Amino acid sequence: MSQTVDRALSILPLLAEGPADLGQVADRLGVHKSTALRLLRTLHEHGLVYRQSDQRYRLGARLFALAQEAMENLDIREIAHPHLVRLNEDCGHTVHLAVYEDDEVLYIDKVESRYPVRMYSRIGKPVAPTVAAVAKLLLADLPEAERRALAERLDYPQYTARSTLNATAFLRELEQARERGWATDLGGHEESINCVAAPIRGADGRVVAAMSISAPNVVVTAEELLTLLPLVRRTADEISGEYSGRAPVPHPSV
Repeated sequence: MSQTVDRALSILPLLAEGPADLGQVADRLGVHKSTALRLLRTLHEHGLVYRQSDQRYRLGARLFALAQEAMENLDIREIAHPHLVRLNEDCGHTVHLAVYEDDEVLYIDKVESRYPVRMYSRIGKPVAPTVAAVAKLLLADLPEAERRALAERLDYPQYTARSTLNATAFLRELEQARERGWATDLGGHEESINCVAAPIRGADGRVVAAMSISAPNVVVTAEELLTLLPLVRRTADEISGEYSGRAPVPHPSV
């Protein structure tokens, strides 16, 4: 990637943190103000950044439109969404769809809980890879060498007392997820939030996405949430069947 393109693209995550003036952009990039201004003007011409009346820059509407178009063109999201909505109607809890892309696990769709108390999450935001149930399923499907290399280079933040401790423990959890065909996060990221997840597979049997339901303890206990796992797995199988063109394969009850 050319230095100019690299610098221009580096402006976007900076402005994602909030509006910034020319001096702040130049300082972050480590360039002269004239260089930063030239880059900002180019991005502005393409609608990727917008100059406010206070002369600060923020992300432009065109960028959000492109992101929305890209998400809408993800076939798995389009196929899965009606199923996610039905699952939400059946259980009432937050439903997520996630994929593994560019070394990150990202939520690409979400149906909000119908309860007043709910978890916070955002489409397009990376999930915590060492604790999230969807991440365990997606990463568990990587080739063994890649899986081990990834486990060794990850950090292991101790979000709660139930967070994954280290690479050895993480690899053990991934192997368990592979064997079971489902995964959980029971208070590993937030003490009060529990989650159960199932994989979505393509025609070749590989995991192409993962879906989950999440709920706070005040709405449903971890044990109660686990009773919904067959429903989650059935929904994932239906999505897999539609995505791959194959009939869903039923799983035995947990």
